[in-house]
Amino acid sequence: MKIRRIGLLLLAASGLAVVFTPLPAASPAPQARTFRIDAGQFAYSPSTIDVNPGDRVTIQLVSTDVVHGLYVDGYGASVEADPGQTATLTFVADKAGSFRFRCNVSCGAMHPFMIGKLNVGTNNRLLRSMGLAGLAVAGIFLLPSFLPQGKSNQERFGA
Repeated sequence: MKIRRIGLLLLAASGLAVVFTPLPAASPAPQARTFRIDAGQFAYSPSTIDVNPGDRVTIQLVSTDVVHGLYVDGYGASVEADPGQTATLTFVADKAGSFRFRCNVSCGAMHPFMIGKLNVGTNNRLLRSMGLAGLAVAGIFLLPSFLPQGKSNQERFGA
């Protein structure tokens, strides 16, 4: 019985360690990153960009149909591009996390759905969820050995 409790305690402690232990913060040196984003028919292409904290980000916004804009939430940076023209936006990605970018020029009926995502830094949630999933799989295989076992049919019926 004592071994079972210790096993369950170790499994629970491992789960807490995966959730609360800080991940190593070995981020690469900041660099200049340039992205071309095409804006047209209520979508951005690409709709997601990934950068490292401290990177100097330059976005070249190219409008393919009507006037479009790009506003980066959390940074207050914005730019507008006329049809067939390129507009440039530059800022330093000094805030870690995921930030939405959206069209800030009313460009038609589907304008509210014209959004994209700027990811600054690594996705720690993904790494932690993979660790928890591994512990869950281990728990499925290990947990039955920690639970109390019932009597076998031979023991019950004296066979």
